[in-house]
Amino acid sequence: MKKVFAVLFVAVVFSACGGGSKSGSADSAATTTAPADSSAATTARSIDTTKVGGKLIAKNDCLACHKIDTKIIGPKYADVAAKYPATDANIDTLANKVLKGGKGQWGDIAMAPHPALSLSDAKEMVKYILSFKK
Repeated sequence: MKKVFAVLFVAVVFSACGGGSKSGSADSAATTTAPADSSAATTARSIDTTKVGGKLIAKNDCLACHKIDTKIIGPKYADVAAKYPATDANIDTLANKVLKGGKGQWGDIAMAPHPALSLSDAKEMVKYILSFKK
């Protein structure tokens, strides 16, 4: 029975992070906030949809696996920003990871590719994510 639940969980994770647009409203995704890290006394930040990168993140499936200050399936955006300085080379590398998917930098769970995004949109998303550097 445990194996059945494990297989179902993996299927849900991959379908949630599968690329392409969500059919729901971008506004509803943008207002969703996750609880802050239990060790932190600060409130969780939410995606700013007035920024181009934030709007793109909210309208795609990114928030199913990522939050700014809370690890879900993928890394926290704040951790990505802490690991990668906002250089042109890192922006290009990470934008290509968004488009092609990847595995290994943050654990064993792979990020699904998002080939429907344009390179320029992926770069805007990455620039926005890297703006969370503390």
